[in-house]
Amino acid sequence: AICWIHVVFSGLETFLLSVAVGADFKPRNCSEVREASVSKGFSFENVPLQEISGEHLRLCPQGNTCCTSEMEDKFGQQSKWEFENLVEETSHDLRSTFVSRHKKFDEFFLELLENTERSLNEMFVRTYGKPYMQNSEVFQNLFAELKRYYTGGNVNLEEMLNDFWSRLLERMFTLLNSQYIITEDYLECISKYTDQLKPFGDVPRKLKAQVTRAFIAARTFVQGLSVGREVANRVSKVSSTPACIRALTKMMYCPYCQAMPSVKPCNNYCLNVMKGCLANQADLDPEWNQYVDAMLLVAQRLEGPFNIESVMEPIDVKISEGIMNMQDNSVQVSYRVFQGCGQPKPSGMGSRSTRGVSDVFNARFRPYSPEERPTTAAGTSLDRLRNVWSAMQHSVIDIKEKLKLFKKFWSNLPEDICQPHRVTAGNATDDEQCWNGHTKGRYFPEVLKDGLTNQVNNPEVGVDITRPDTFIRQQIMALRVMTNKLKNAYNGNDIYFQDSSDEGSGSGSGSGCTEACVTEFEFASTEAPMVGADRSGSGPVEDSAAATHPAPSAVLPASLALLALALHRLWR
Repeated sequence: AICWIHVVFSGLETFLLSVAVGADFKPRNCSEVREASVSKGFSFENVPLQEISGEHLRLCPQGNTCCTSEMEDKFGQQSKWEFENLVEETSHDLRSTFVSRHKKFDEFFLELLENTERSLNEMFVRTYGKPYMQNSEVFQNLFAELKRYYTGGNVNLEEMLNDFWSRLLERMFTLLNSQYIITEDYLECISKYTDQLKPFGDVPRKLKAQVTRAFIAARTFVQGLSVGREVANRVSKVSSTPACIRALTKMMYCPYCQAMPSVKPCNNYCLNVMKGCLANQADLDPEWNQYVDAMLLVAQRLEGPFNIESVMEPIDVKISEGIMNMQDNSVQVSYRVFQGCGQPKPSGMGSRSTRGVSDVFNARFRPYSPEERPTTAAGTSLDRLRNVWSAMQHSVIDIKEKLKLFKKFWSNLPEDICQPHRVTAGNATDDEQCWNGHTKGRYFPEVLKDGLTNQVNNPEVGVDITRPDTFIRQQIMALRVMTNKLKNAYNGNDIYFQDSSDEGSGSGSGSGCTEACVTEFEFASTEAPMVGADRSGSGPVEDSAAATHPAPSAVLPASLALLALALHRLWR
């Protein structure tokens, strides 16, 4: 009897339990899921009217479900698309800033170059007239090479500027000594001694220091913006792994299958999914932060005394000052050239030879100050550029502030995506009302740290930490190279040519000089004898060069002195 009673009670207990379980798993209505799916743009034809068995599901819970296999597959595709859009949307400000600022700075620097060349041409035509116009290609080549350097050409700025002054010396020496036949070999000899002659005074040295620093900073800064733009654009186009897509689908759309389409993921749950999906992007951060710091350093150069506008705007006046120095020192320069390179042959112009300079120049060279600039289109364009540069100064301040905000951008990307207005349910007060990957309730796993190696135990995304993304590694290398260039630019060094002083120091075996050339100037003192100082005609000028290289006749030094004196009087 006791056994019979026990069996009865056991059967009753089982019946009551099955009734309770059946009550708990009463199929829910799926109409809300259908409406939510339609609003998302899905065109499901076979959304169940009420829950069905979920044995066919691969990602979402396999209990009672509102999802078919087709729906789960479509949700996977949608999750991938939404994730990629979320990354692009979150990085939009970063990318648009680099695009717009690169365009703005690049356009300004190119316009500055063009208007500076136009202004110099206008000024020199007015000031020097025909001699300038006949030799304007020297200046055109200068600006062409500056533009080629700025736009990424393989140009050594220091060598290019040295070459400009050498070409200018050759042209001016030929004009100022038109009574002689100046051959190409002779000009090559002259160019070897430009540094020792210093015909243009200290202008070339100062201008070279200013131009190289300004152009290195400007070009490298714009290149830096370009690299930042390209890296941001490339890294923002994420390539999702299958494991990431599964985790995204489970997080974003499995609530639909549980008839809870309005329930959003828990914040920490979202963070772990995003840290797993964006593990490689987070590894970009250390190099990205160093790149941003280097950009901020070079931005300081755009505000300092060597900024490109303050160097280029008065370059015409500075070059004109060098030309004035050459004219003032022309007698001494010619004398020392004759010492070093020998006596050129007379041109056979006879009595006209002494009028060579006055024939070439209608009027004496004169200084030209910024106040005298013409009020022509060139002058007006420079005035406009000054206003543009004022605006650009604000742009420099603006880009500096933006760059500071962009530090740690890639490691902060998961937090930026997992915002309530984008993905998650919100703050800690909603912990019990969010989707935790299985049901509505609290998410217990801890949030992992950033980066690939920290995802080894990610509870949501399977990440192979032994296989870093090669594409991301390429972007890291691009940032590393750019950072190195930026640091060099901040210190005034061009990374391509920082060791150029050690290369090609010799002149080679074929110097192109005649027998009268010497390997270096040989003066008895640092000052050349004052030509024409002794007007008594008591004798030739004595110096070590004359002793080492005797002239064809004894009267040559005296003739040179008299000729230089005559030219000196004509110039004055």
